[in-house]
Amino acid sequence: MATTKLILTHEVSGLGSAGEIVEVKGGYARNYLVPQGFATPWTRGGQKQVDAIAQARRSRAAASLEEAQATKARLEESPVRISVRTGQAGRLFGSVSTADVADAVSEAGLGSIDRRTIEFAAPVRSTGTHEATVRLREDVTASITLEVVGRR
Repeated sequence: MATTKLILTHEVSGLGSAGEIVEVKGGYARNYLVPQGFATPWTRGGQKQVDAIAQARRSRAAASLEEAQATKARLEESPVRISVRTGQAGRLFGSVSTADVADAVSEAGLGSIDRRTIEFAAPVRSTGTHEATVRLREDVTASITLEVVGRR
């Protein structure tokens, strides 16, 4: 199998964080990572970009750790309420997306989180209480309790 060397421009779950150089299968790079803007092809000139991203990350590291821990405390102390459209039996039309969770968190005044850092254990397709995790940093992960309520 042919592998492709890439520079990650965003954090990708299970692969690495921004600024890392990774080798992945050609199809994954060509069909997903590069078109979605998560990575760029590696070149010698691209190494300068890697160095710039690493320097920026080091300068933000100390302040962002304290900020991430404060955000984690806010997210874990109270459930996030999400109002979604439901049918007759309380089943959702579709499922709750990570964008819905990110919007609900910001509307609740708990801070701003990137939808790409939110992960569900299983798709949320019914009303009730569900769990989600938010990766605030590589070393800080928060568990969110979601209260999904229906509206018609």
